[in-house]
Amino acid sequence: MRGPHNIWRLVRTGATLERTGAMRVVLDAFDAPRPLRMAARVLGWPFKPLGHEGDMSMPSVTRALSALGPAYIKFGQILSTRPDLVGNDLANQLRVLQDKLPPFSREEALAAVSRELEMPADELFSEFSEPIAAASIAQVHRATLAETGETVAVKVLRPGVERAFRKDIDAFYLAANSIELLSPSSRRLRPLDVIQHFEGVVMGELDLRLEAASASQFASNTADDEGFRVPAVRWFSSARRVMTLDWAEGVPMGDNAALDAADHDRAELSERVLQLFLKHALRDGFFHADMHQGNLKVAANGDIIAIDFGIMGHIDEYTRRVYAEILYGFIRRDYERVAEVHFEAGYVPADRDRDEFARALRAVGEPIFGMDATRISMARLLAYLFEVTERFGMETRTELILLQRTMVVVEGVARSLNPRMNIWSVAQPVVEDYIRNSIGPKAVLHDLRETAKVLSRFGPRLPSIVEDLLIMQSRTQTRDTGSWWRWRLGWTTLGLCIGGALGAGIVGLF
Repeated sequence: MRGPHNIWRLVRTGATLERTGAMRVVLDAFDAPRPLRMAARVLGWPFKPLGHEGDMSMPSVTRALSALGPAYIKFGQILSTRPDLVGNDLANQLRVLQDKLPPFSREEALAAVSRELEMPADELFSEFSEPIAAASIAQVHRATLAETGETVAVKVLRPGVERAFRKDIDAFYLAANSIELLSPSSRRLRPLDVIQHFEGVVMGELDLRLEAASASQFASNTADDEGFRVPAVRWFSSARRVMTLDWAEGVPMGDNAALDAADHDRAELSERVLQLFLKHALRDGFFHADMHQGNLKVAANGDIIAIDFGIMGHIDEYTRRVYAEILYGFIRRDYERVAEVHFEAGYVPADRDRDEFARALRAVGEPIFGMDATRISMARLLAYLFEVTERFGMETRTELILLQRTMVVVEGVARSLNPRMNIWSVAQPVVEDYIRNSIGPKAVLHDLRETAKVLSRFGPRLPSIVEDLLIMQSRTQTRDTGSWWRWRLGWTTLGLCIGGALGAGIVGLF
């Protein structure tokens, strides 16, 4: 419940940020106005001894959030996906935020499973391990299905996690409202929007049925992708607070020594992981938005296995086409076409100079293409591109920001496997294939077919829709013109009178 009782929670937060040295870093990252800086220091500095000290080996911000607990850790992780809000430096620091917390007991997990699935856990699982991974929201156990003997992974929410997160989110809302009240100029930082975004993501992760649905859809989309696998959802043993998936056996993608020992081709893996991500983003518009090494394994047969589907990205078909054309234009170094695409999509206001924008794009692309092939970075290109488009008035598009952030992570994974890979040569066939299938005559036929489907669904209603429109048009044309003008003139006069009175009052104040 939001209210003044959350003030102590905010005081403790401010004290911890001060004690760990994170307060100044956070305020600088948000470019906070002076009144807000003063209020934050007043809130934190006098109570500094009451703050948590945290792990001294961590950078200041990750140290503070880790010390403050699960909700703050998750908040930091989600902010790491929004460099448009916190800046690239802080986003990079938050990206490595550790999500390892002390596990809760196996007995509590078994009780939660029995409660959620409405049957004794030992009837479902013949074996149920101690926790093998514990995060801010849930933990994972390895188990064996009693009926079939198959090995599965069982994810269980932490006891009381919903209530704990609800309390902290309420405190975050109080902080956001206080910031806007103390410093109206800080509204440009959109503090309430930030908290609403966080609340939406967390509330989705607190219902494991939604994550299971994401895993199921992702598995369906990628079923024919060679060398890629998504563990199947066991719906019978899944519920709101429990999710069961097939067990994913494999070598962690971040362990190069183990990959070499298993005789996996790391150069091939690096190319495959990048191409798979681009296929999922462009072809399906539904991609794994947290593809770091910890969420990727390599099976004995060389398949890449993805796990943890709490954060997924979605891009509509039109945006995918725009994104592909932008990438393709950069690959061909056709900056005029890239500029045209931005204007056609309405990303850049029509009153801006198109030629000047194209020159700015050239300034982004040419230095990158002038690098050695192994140093070319698509992630860096996208970061520079967003800087330029923001300068030309492009509004922030959350789905593209998430795509860019994931591109950074995937590119990092690929380069950790093979530091000398050429990003462009690997990406080019995927982008070109999408361009062939989604832009041109084939795409036109597809769009016409989809339009025909829509019309066929509304076919029985089309006559009545047309009739209603014709009747409405007829009534408009036969309306009494004189009475219509008298009505409009009356409202206009009233508006002028009110406007004049308000203007006179404002002038009187000065």
